[in-house]
Amino acid sequence: MKASNGLWKDRLDSQLAAQLAEEIDTFETEIELRQQDKVDEKVFAETRLRRGTYGQRYDNGQRHDGSQSQTLAFEEKYTKGPHTVWDAPGMQRIKIPYGGVNAEQLEAMADLAEEYSDGIVHITTRQDFQLHFIHIEDTPALMRRLAAVGITTREACGNSVRNICGCPFAGVCPDEAFDVTPYAHALTHFLLGHPDAQNFGRKFKPSFSGCAQHACGLAGMHDMGLIAETRDVDGQQKRGFRLVVGGGLGAVPRQAKLFDEFLPPEELLPIAQAIARVFGRHGEKKMRSRARMKFLIEKWGMEKFTEEVRKERATLKEDPRWTDYLAHVDEGSESAKQPPGELPEDAGNDPRYTHWLRTNLREQRQAGYVTVTVALPLGDLTADQTRSLADIVRQFTNDTVRTTVEQNFVIRWVSKADIPALYAALDAAGLSQPGASNILDIVTCPGTDTCKLGISSSRGLTAELRNRLAEKSFQMDQAIQNLHIKVSGCFNSCGQHHVADIGFYGVSRTFQGFKVPHFQVVLGGQWEENGGSYGLPIVAIPSKRVPDALDRITEMYLARREKDERFVAFVKRVGKGPIREVLDDLTSNAPTPEQDPNFYSDWSDPRQYSLGDIGKGECAGEVVTQYEFEMAGAERMVFGAQLQLEGGNPAQAGKDAYEAMLRSAKALVQMQYDDVSNDPEEIVEEFKERFYDTEIFFDPFAGPKFADYFFAIHDRADTPATEDTAHHTIEEAQLFVEAVHSCYNRLRSEPAAT
Repeated sequence: MKASNGLWKDRLDSQLAAQLAEEIDTFETEIELRQQDKVDEKVFAETRLRRGTYGQRYDNGQRHDGSQSQTLAFEEKYTKGPHTVWDAPGMQRIKIPYGGVNAEQLEAMADLAEEYSDGIVHITTRQDFQLHFIHIEDTPALMRRLAAVGITTREACGNSVRNICGCPFAGVCPDEAFDVTPYAHALTHFLLGHPDAQNFGRKFKPSFSGCAQHACGLAGMHDMGLIAETRDVDGQQKRGFRLVVGGGLGAVPRQAKLFDEFLPPEELLPIAQAIARVFGRHGEKKMRSRARMKFLIEKWGMEKFTEEVRKERATLKEDPRWTDYLAHVDEGSESAKQPPGELPEDAGNDPRYTHWLRTNLREQRQAGYVTVTVALPLGDLTADQTRSLADIVRQFTNDTVRTTVEQNFVIRWVSKADIPALYAALDAAGLSQPGASNILDIVTCPGTDTCKLGISSSRGLTAELRNRLAEKSFQMDQAIQNLHIKVSGCFNSCGQHHVADIGFYGVSRTFQGFKVPHFQVVLGGQWEENGGSYGLPIVAIPSKRVPDALDRITEMYLARREKDERFVAFVKRVGKGPIREVLDDLTSNAPTPEQDPNFYSDWSDPRQYSLGDIGKGECAGEVVTQYEFEMAGAERMVFGAQLQLEGGNPAQAGKDAYEAMLRSAKALVQMQYDDVSNDPEEIVEEFKERFYDTEIFFDPFAGPKFADYFFAIHDRADTPATEDTAHHTIEEAQLFVEAVHSCYNRLRSEPAAT
């Protein structure tokens, strides 16, 4: 784990390097034993996940820029039936703590992408690297190559402490309280492989932010978020952290809650250890859908959680690592390679360059220097581009470059005098895309390209939106340019759609017996203030009509916004009802497959999204009509619950969301039992007997999670919802409705019994 500049992360120390080498040897042995069937597959799955090695899908025919060249080469071999990591290449995730990387590591990554992968290096929303199409037999050699340049894949996935995120502008941001880099570095090394951080039911995600107002570290959506602050204590300026816990996105997001207003640096590591111990001991282990820290806090309440952590902290044996690093915390900070300067007055009048200057540069607190963001469409760059970036970083800086949560790179300590030359070098490498951190810089997850959970093509939609927006970006109003768009291929929010101005996540619907890819439109999220608020879905739009939906939303914003009104404030003032009204006609009037076959395929994939005609009999047609009628009503009720919440009536909002779940459950039950009444107890009983106990409703990847949401809300139906619980209930109701659609689609796709 090397950091930018090789100062705080010059090399893994010799003890840790030896430890990693031994672990890679052990992993290689475990691979051999599993291939000999001497290790249980379930046990090995967690082992490889903790090394960052995943399986991936091959059925979508698209990759990266929307081309089909890569996955089609694999399709014939790998989509004939079920496959595992043993008979098909997978994905390797690589930890880059707080995004710190250097030129040597970039070159190693480029080599590995060419030799073991498909030549593409992908940046994730946790500042990691990912390589796809990796054979598991090659992973030990790949891991050794990474370890040689100070990088590990250890605990990149699995039930472990994930990559520790950090503000990529730490140390150079004018608004920060202090540089959080050394603290993030210390926590990374302390928790990596720590015996108290190995017994979680699910993942544990920490993050550091240097200030409260920006989104660079997104502390508020993490299990453990640390925001730098300073205070005057007895006449001395002291550093500390505002510590929040229990945040997370996923299917049903939670905002992190305050644990400590001002945590002293000497308590950072022991409190983290105590939190890990409490989470490991008391967090859910059996039901994965409730195994994150946010659910333990929800179950206990913050008062009890805080009390248990404080008690655990008091029992910990003193560890010199807690404070040893603090004596040197300000030593070895980054420095510039070139002297400070000013941007030449004859910088040129190329509109693209001018646009890049406006959107991709950010003043450092050190006079004469800027940070330069390298915006990466889809978070991808080729092996050659990665090498070029390494050369550029060496030429203009002292290896000061970091990845970002927006899937980009930030080059730090660039002298203003070097800006024209640096732009020319980036442009020659195809890395001079303008529009960083604005509407062109769309964050997206892998979606159906490679993720087994993907429902709709997030990367395909993102590529299409970028292309359309780029055509008019020079003439675009600044208010529109400032918007953040984020896209996920499913409800799990890997693309962070909950904290976007305008978010999208993939779902599917059935028209005329055919499946059609859709995206839910999510509004009300806030990117600033470390992810200050979470949006809610308002309507599902056919995938091919999403660009039209985006046009209508932005046009409405321009036409009706008040002076200097931000989009999140506009949505709150206008309300989601009027916004949905301008989108409603996009949800209906679907063409037939004969009229427009393109409507029934996903972005960048010409093949039909549907499994085909599922049959048209009178009985089937009658059931479909009743089902669609009930489900349309359920979706209206979920949206109505949002309007109630907006109107300040959380109790009614919670009730309406619950009623929507009942109605959608009844729609499914009626496929087997048409005489079910409207009595909630009967609906729940019939649903449980017919779809839960039989596991028919279980999601292929999420299992019983969405049904469990339904049962839990039913059990507390008599308890009036608060604003907080109503928001969660609406999220869970929407997910349950989507799960009903998915179950229905699976049932209708099965061959008829003979």
